[in-house]
Amino acid sequence: MNTSLSSADAQQTIADEFAFFGDWTERYQYLIDLGRQLPAFPDEWKTDEHRVHGCQSMVWLVPSGDASSMHFDATSDSAIVAGLIALVLRVYSDRPAQEIVDTEPRFIGTIGLAKHLSPTRSNGLAATLVKLKAYAAEALQQGTRGE
Repeated sequence: MNTSLSSADAQQTIADEFAFFGDWTERYQYLIDLGRQLPAFPDEWKTDEHRVHGCQSMVWLVPSGDASSMHFDATSDSAIVAGLIALVLRVYSDRPAQEIVDTEPRFIGTIGLAKHLSPTRSNGLAATLVKLKAYAAEALQQGTRGE
């Protein structure tokens, strides 16, 4: 993750990368390649507690950190979904919780993902973003309660 970039810069970088590809076959291959580069995800984290429900494929998302800086580890049993996760982590991981909550995933529309994902993959991506933002909102609440 390049944490020196803001979430907006990360989204622009993703848009720039996808602009290099001429068609969606190349973009899907790039997504698959990104998914293969995700850090190893321990089997003991593949629990129902970490599972993102609403995805056709299996997706797990594990938060760590606190409201000042949240880190996310995630993986999927689907190659394309793992690539989508890699993009999401570039935008949302290793950021303050408030920035996570406030950041809209504009890259999805910018690179044309919304038009090129199946409904089940779109639902899974949306469910992953909802869960990730819920973790950030929870961290913010805990921070305001002084926990």
